[in-house]
Amino acid sequence: MNSTPSLRDGSRLRKAVSLTALLSLCGCASTPRTPTASLQQARQAIATAEQAQAGHYAPGELSDARTQLASANSAVTVKQMIAARQFAEESTADAELATAKTADIKAHAVNDEMKRSTATLIQETQRSSGASQ
Repeated sequence: MNSTPSLRDGSRLRKAVSLTALLSLCGCASTPRTPTASLQQARQAIATAEQAQAGHYAPGELSDARTQLASANSAVTVKQMIAARQFAEESTADAELATAKTADIKAHAVNDEMKRSTATLIQETQRSSGASQ
């Protein structure tokens, strides 16, 4: 009878060790890697926005992008890789929005200037037509 409880204890011990090993492997497998590509993409998107002069035309969006990138870097520091990736992706989106908003504002300015130029040409054409008659 004493051998039966010993076999059960050994079986339980093997199961416990196997379960512990399995959980350890799962824990290692589920630890996400540093989102290097997402961070680099965010940095590049911010650089593109800065080159487009978003600091002048879309300062709020560019500031948001920088803040999100800083949050992503902080999350990496404390090993919160999922949050870091999310912050980096939000940073990229904010920077791209800043770039798009800047392009839109510049395009509207060009369009307004074209309208003024066209109106001036029309006025000059009408004056020339009236003077020659």
